[in-house]
Amino acid sequence: MILAVTGLQREARILAGPGIEVVAGGGDLDLHAAGKQGVISIGIAGALAPDLKPGDWVVADAVRDRDELLSTDLDWTARLASRLSARQRGVFFAADAIAATAAQKAELHRTTRAIAVDMESHRAARAARRHGLPFAAARVISDAAGRTLPPAARVGMKSDGKVDLPAVLRSLLLAPWQLPALIRTGLEAETAFRALLRGHRLLGTGFAGPVPPSPDLGKLPSDMV
Repeated sequence: MILAVTGLQREARILAGPGIEVVAGGGDLDLHAAGKQGVISIGIAGALAPDLKPGDWVVADAVRDRDELLSTDLDWTARLASRLSARQRGVFFAADAIAATAAQKAELHRTTRAIAVDMESHRAARAARRHGLPFAAARVISDAAGRTLPPAARVGMKSDGKVDLPAVLRSLLLAPWQLPALIRTGLEAETAFRALLRGHRLLGTGFAGPVPPSPDLGKLPSDMV
């Protein structure tokens, strides 16, 4: 069983399947990580590298959480990058809030050299470390580095991973000029969600994660061989 950590309930619905337990929008990761074979952070992310576009897969070699780099499992990372035909491999930046503006994303890329930003990978990495489990991170780009998210998109996610539709509507009523940008953001997010579904199918059961060791047939009782 693999623990998959993501941000949105919609991501969780896409990622659910045999051999996977998905946690969206927070929760006690230590509780869920116990007894698992590995932990993966997977879902959508914002681009920091300027040449990434919506729908591109990126795979992490490490996650930067403040001043610390949290490494990913080498073999698992290589399998993810190969099966997903990842556009880039590199560092993911851990954020406690959405990196919403093009200026913010450019500054993060300049100062950290990270290629993507999300709000779950560092929590998943630390839970994996506490439990001595392999960790990996793979994300689909939803918003490009040069894209500034409209205010309605920034207030639209609840802490439990659900969409806060009343908050989105209130933001639109206060600033109706943002509607075209919100529609564009939604279309780009749809591109990312479709890529996430395709990626799930490519990875198959267990997200190409660690495989439990085969039994040592040489040590089986004589009446079983």
